[in-house]
Amino acid sequence: MRGTVLIVDDEPEILTALRDLLEDEFDVWSAVSPIAALEILGDEPSISVIVSDQRMPEMTGDVFLSKARGISDAQTILLTGYADLSAVVNAVNHGRISAYMQKPWEPSLLLSMVGNAHEQCQLRRSLAEEKALLHGLMNGSQDALSFKDAAGRFVRLNRVKAEALGLAPEAALHRREAEISEIVDGAHLAAVERETLAAGRASEHLEERGSGLSPRFLQVTRVPIPGADGTPRYLAVLEHDVTDRRMMENRLHQAEKMQALGTMAGGVAHDFNNLLTAILGSLELAVRRNHGDARLQRLLENATMAAERGTTLTQRLLTFSRQRDLALRSVEANEVIHEMQDLILRSIGPGIVVTQDLAADLWLAHVDPDQLELALLNLCINARDAMEQDASGSLTLVTRNLEVAADDAIDLAPGDYVSVGVRDTGPGIPPEVLARVFEPFFTTKPIGKGTGLGLSMVYGLAQQAGGLARVHCPKGGGTTVEIIVPRAPDA
Repeated sequence: MRGTVLIVDDEPEILTALRDLLEDEFDVWSAVSPIAALEILGDEPSISVIVSDQRMPEMTGDVFLSKARGISDAQTILLTGYADLSAVVNAVNHGRISAYMQKPWEPSLLLSMVGNAHEQCQLRRSLAEEKALLHGLMNGSQDALSFKDAAGRFVRLNRVKAEALGLAPEAALHRREAEISEIVDGAHLAAVERETLAAGRASEHLEERGSGLSPRFLQVTRVPIPGADGTPRYLAVLEHDVTDRRMMENRLHQAEKMQALGTMAGGVAHDFNNLLTAILGSLELAVRRNHGDARLQRLLENATMAAERGTTLTQRLLTFSRQRDLALRSVEANEVIHEMQDLILRSIGPGIVVTQDLAADLWLAHVDPDQLELALLNLCINARDAMEQDASGSLTLVTRNLEVAADDAIDLAPGDYVSVGVRDTGPGIPPEVLARVFEPFFTTKPIGKGTGLGLSMVYGLAQQAGGLARVHCPKGGGTTVEIIVPRAPDA
C-alpha cells in the first residue's frame, strides 16, 4: 500500500525537488506554508509522513510539527539548512520527530528515511487499531472473555469475567483461575487447557460451575493463539452463560414427560375404574344376598372399602391426566382456607403449629373449590409428614396475588393469577427428588405410607385450571408448594 507524504517548505523549488524524489513511491501533498499544511492534515488522515523545513516565515518547523502532533499521528522529519541543534532538540521534545536531515540532502538517504518513517507509522496505526478492536471486544462483550498464558495465568480479562471471579480485572492478572475461584476444579481445568494448546485448534465444552440448587451452565470456547515462533502460547477463552436456555430445555423435557405420564395414567385409570365398577357392583349384590352371616358381612364391607379407596386413586389419576372435568368457578381462596381450618387441624394432629399468611386484597381465583380443598389437605399432610421428626415444626397457609409478564421466567401466559400454597419448616427436598415430585406413583415414603399420587393430583388440578404447581426449597431448609391458578373473570 502506497504511503502518503506531506512536504512543507516556503521555497517552491525545494517543494518541486522533494516531489520529484518521492512521488514514484508515495502519494505526495505539498504546502508552502505551515498554516496551509495544518489545514491539509485536518482533511487528510491518511498522511503517514510529514517532511518539514525548519526556517519558514509564519512559524518555524519545530513549532509547526508540535501543532501537527495534535492533529495527526504521522511520523515527522525535519529538514534544516543550518546546524541549528537547539531547533532539532525542540522538535524532538515537542514535535516528537522521528528523524532530521540537513540541506542539501542525500536523495537515497532521504528516500530511505521517508520509507522507514512510513513503515513505522503503519505499524503504529495497525497496533493502535488492533488495540482498539481488542478493547472494544473486551469491554463490549456481554460474555466472559479472557486470555491466558500457557501456564493458565490471566494476561487479559474483561469486566464480566472479573465480576464472576469477584475481583477487579487488574487483581486477577498473572493468577490462575483455580487460585481465585473455589467453584473451579483446578486439575480438570488445567488438563482441558493443556489439551487445547497441544491440539492447536479450538475446543468447545459445556461446563457446570457451582453446585446445589443454582448451578450455572457455561458454553466455553477455547482458541489457541500462537506466539512469535508459531507454537500455541496463549488461550482465548469465551464463556457464554446458557443457564437460562438449559433450564428452559429441562422444563420443556419435564413438561413432555409429565404429558406422556398423564396420557398413560389416564388410560390406566379408565381401565382400572371399569374393573372397580364391576367389583363394587358385585359386592353390592353380594351384600344384598347375605342373610345374617356376620363374618361374611365384615369381609364384604372390607372389600367394599378397599374398592372405594381404589376409586379415589383413579379419580386422582384422572385429575393428574386432565381427563376429569373440573367445576371451575370464581372462588375466594381465603374463605376456602378459613372453612377448612378445623379439618386441617384434625388431619395433621397435635404438635404442628398452623398459621396463616393470607393476602388481604386477594383476587378471586378461577378453580374448582372442592378439588382445591382436597389439594390443600394433601399438601398439609405432606408437610406434616416432612416435619414428623421436628417437635417445633410449623405449617403456614399462604395466599398472594401474582402478576405474570411476558418476560418472566415462568411457564404461564402473561396475566393475573392467584397463588395458594403451603409452607413448612421441614428439612427441604434434595435436588434429585425435587425434579420428580409431581410424577405419579413417585414417593419417598415407606411402603404402605403413601401412594405417590397426592402431588400428582395437585399438579393436574393446577394444569387443568390453566395454571401450574411449583415447589420452592430455599437454602437452609423448608419447602413451599404453590398452586397457581388464573384470576377469575369479573363477577
